[in-house]
Amino acid sequence: MFANQVKTALLLGALSGLFLFLGGFVGGGSGLTFAFIIALLMNFFTYFYSDKIVLKMYGAKPLDQNKFAHIYSMVRDLTQRQNIPMPKLWYLSTPMANAFATGRNPENASVAVTQGILDVLDERELRGVLAHEISHISNRDILVGTVAATLATAIGYIANMLQWSFIFGGFSGDRDRRGGGFGALIVAILMPIAASMIQLAISRSREYLADESGAKCSQDPLALASALEKLHYASAQQHLKPKSAMQATTASLFIVYPFSGKQFANLFSTHPPMAQRIARLRSMADRGE
Repeated sequence: MFANQVKTALLLGALSGLFLFLGGFVGGGSGLTFAFIIALLMNFFTYFYSDKIVLKMYGAKPLDQNKFAHIYSMVRDLTQRQNIPMPKLWYLSTPMANAFATGRNPENASVAVTQGILDVLDERELRGVLAHEISHISNRDILVGTVAATLATAIGYIANMLQWSFIFGGFSGDRDRRGGGFGALIVAILMPIAASMIQLAISRSREYLADESGAKCSQDPLALASALEKLHYASAQQHLKPKSAMQATTASLFIVYPFSGKQFANLFSTHPPMAQRIARLRSMADRGE
């Protein structure tokens, strides 16, 4: 668990380093400040309202406390174990077998489950999934993701400024100090790609962390491993497609990638390889953790 926390800190540091490096290319000062403020404002809105947007987008309804009393009981037990408030529980009528957590902090958190996941998993496996999602809340992964997104967005804005500067000859009088306009153009193209790769790596590290801390909270790593195996298989069989670009961008929230088709490669995926996630959980069980 500590290793994943350190990895996240190092990746956020790398994003910050890219941001400052690009700031040097545009001369720092006003351009750097402007890009960061725009990125901060965009992601500030996302941080405070993404939960409402996502829940509305998927047509979420409050989970019936009478019909699903066992789920409320499981979540109440797990939140007490992690010493956080009880989140709001939501139901999605989609056959997609999945679950996600959202909310800017433990006091304003939500956990959603789909009809598909209720059909596929038994109670022990479902408890493992809920422990994973509650760990996302206690680990403040929405906050971590927002910080990463702010830095990556700012890097994208600065890179765009560099490209426009190259087009209009903004580097012609400063060629020697900065390595020339062509060098700046290469930097402007490569840096956003690097920033996106780091941002996705942060997402994957937080999934590993939620797997580990969730398994420890539930005291049943094999239950989560079994659940992930079933959900991965169900996702492959259902051949679901995102109905909008917004749905595609929220795929990282779910415990397993929800849509059909493989992601490009490990470096460009929002989720860690499923085989590695399952192997780590089984290794935890073997060690008695």
